Amino acid sequence: MPPSVQSAVAYALMLNLTLKQLAAELASKRVSSVEVTEYFLNRVNGLGKTLNAFISVDAERSLVAARAADALRAKGAAGPLTGIPVAHKDIFCAKGWLTTCASKILSNFVAPYDAHAIELFNQAGAVIVGKTNMDEFAMGSSNETSYYGPVKNPWNVATVPGGSSGGSAAAVAARLAPAATGTDTGGSIRQPAALSGVCGLKPTYGVVSRYGMIAFASSLDQAGPLAKTGEDLALMMNVMAGFDARDSTSLERPPENYTRDLSKSVRGLRIGLPAEFFAAGMAPDVARAIDEAVAEFRKLGCETVEVSLPNMKLSVPVYYVLAPAEASSNLSRFDGVRYGYRAPEYGDLADMYKKTRAQGFGAEVKRRILIGSYVLSHGYYDAYYLQAQKLRRLIAQDFVEAFKKCDVIMGPTTPTTAFKLGEKAGDPVQMYLSDIYTIAVNLAGLPGMSIPAGFCNNNLPVGLQIIGNYFAEAQMLNVAHQYQQATGWHMRMPEGIA
Repeated sequence: MPPSVQSAVAYALMLNLTLKQLAAELASKRVSSVEVTEYFLNRVNGLGKTLNAFISVDAERSLVAARAADALRAKGAAGPLTGIPVAHKDIFCAKGWLTTCASKILSNFVAPYDAHAIELFNQAGAVIVGKTNMDEFAMGSSNETSYYGPVKNPWNVATVPGGSSGGSAAAVAARLAPAATGTDTGGSIRQPAALSGVCGLKPTYGVVSRYGMIAFASSLDQAGPLAKTGEDLALMMNVMAGFDARDSTSLERPPENYTRDLSKSVRGLRIGLPAEFFAAGMAPDVARAIDEAVAEFRKLGCETVEVSLPNMKLSVPVYYVLAPAEASSNLSRFDGVRYGYRAPEYGDLADMYKKTRAQGFGAEVKRRILIGSYVLSHGYYDAYYLQAQKLRRLIAQDFVEAFKKCDVIMGPTTPTTAFKLGEKAGDPVQMYLSDIYTIAVNLAGLPGMSIPAGFCNNNLPVGLQIIGNYFAEAQMLNVAHQYQQATGWHMRMPEGIA
């Protein structure tokens, strides 16, 4: 680490600086983007390898971007994120970077273009510090389905960090990067944020473009940020959000400043507490932490009201009909013809397809392709896929009714804290149920977020889920920020990472 950094910012302070604080250090010239980037690259190449949080790192490319950011700052053209290292989930295409989606079938694919989200971060002057590990094609809840091996939770390396954005969550939790991007199809930002003790936001569907984001389930996928604080998430959203004509589901809306309401009082805010979130199945120490978080909001002047989401119990079966159906269609493009892995030996074209996909896809991806093909097949489409779409509408309508009585909805992000590596790997149903509190939000297209709200008996983080109405991200970030001004859970770091 360069001496100037050692004298300017203490190690511990550098680790826990928020994006706003880190930007202030850069603006004051006490530290340069090159020095900050080198510092985090050193961490990625050390602790990052222990945690298996990254798939690819290109120090030379990162430092070129850092030097460009320092030049921008010298010209007085810097923005809030100029020169700040950001890790990106390996589901986003980044020009010149290996982009694998944590799958063997894309293990040699170098993206020829940038995803819209990557374009926006590049325009903002942020520095890509690396591409993070994930569940293969974002299919998983533990980051154990990756072709590159599982990511380990920095709070306890014997446990999972959550998935599918587990590499991004672990990177932020272990202070390998100040912030990271992720994607959320059924909870894949919020669930790893909860299990890894960081903040994560899934925006309203369509607020962040999906262009250049390798598709899993197109009607559910949404990109979003992971960071240490709600304020950091707001700064990330100011960069990520925006209309993109290349994505037919991108929403054409006026630009928002997601930091605008952070300091607003939450007195009088109505918090909806769904009975379905507090039913059997939640671990007692998770329930205790959530109760204490809700009590803290009451101290801040919020009101709590009971609401009901009666069809939430159907969200898991509905999701595991719709998501695999869309996945089976989206993944048909990976056939060994145009790009990616191709089986080395085959007889004819059909044999090449079969062997390439058999060798290139992992077990969970194959499972979901088979389920999706089944529910879309003749004779089963009406019985499964069409019925699931009808139930999806009922789930969304439950939220419409609930928001007539409250401003935001709160509850646990996950029923338990981080479970052990391998504990649920042999039981897909139990793995799927770890997303029971998050999936309904994706089915309805609503924004949701998870913030740290305490610890369980084994000193593992507990996540509080905050769900807002459509386009209520700024309000949700205000709620999170006010809670974080009153508590310190979000600034706790795992032992042994400094």
